[in-house]
Amino acid sequence: MNRVALCAAIILVLSAAGFSQQKSLYDRLGGQPAIEAVVKDFAGTVLADARINKKFARSNADRLVKNLIDFVCMATGGPCKYTGLDMKTAHKNMSVTNGEFAALAEDLSKTLDKFKVPAQEKGELLAAVAPLNKDIVEKKSDTTGTPLPKSFKPAPPLKN
Repeated sequence: MNRVALCAAIILVLSAAGFSQQKSLYDRLGGQPAIEAVVKDFAGTVLADARINKKFARSNADRLVKNLIDFVCMATGGPCKYTGLDMKTAHKNMSVTNGEFAALAEDLSKTLDKFKVPAQEKGELLAAVAPLNKDIVEKKSDTTGTPLPKSFKPAPPLKN
């Protein structure tokens, strides 16, 4: 019986040690180069997607990509610091619908598939994005392709 208890204790210790050494999502995704590649591809997909691209009609693409890279990097445990506006403020008066948010998530999922991101990491990243719905969506509708309201004031372009 003591051998069984000893074996169980060793297995428990080794399991705990392996769990504590698990790499961050940032590292498992491939670090900065992978995140930049995925975000740039994703941004191109979003800007070409008629279901949602009207919402970015007045956005500065360079600012959008930089903020997305920093946000994803930080949200996945990387060393970046996101300095953009909080999600609620950044999307205020955009009138984003549930349908448009879902289309954006679908585009992200397709991009992750294109880059062959493993299912676990893909799920973790999508799970990190999902709660942003409450701060981004202003219209409880499944409609997509709605125009950007005139009242929306985009952030200024990046300074060189």
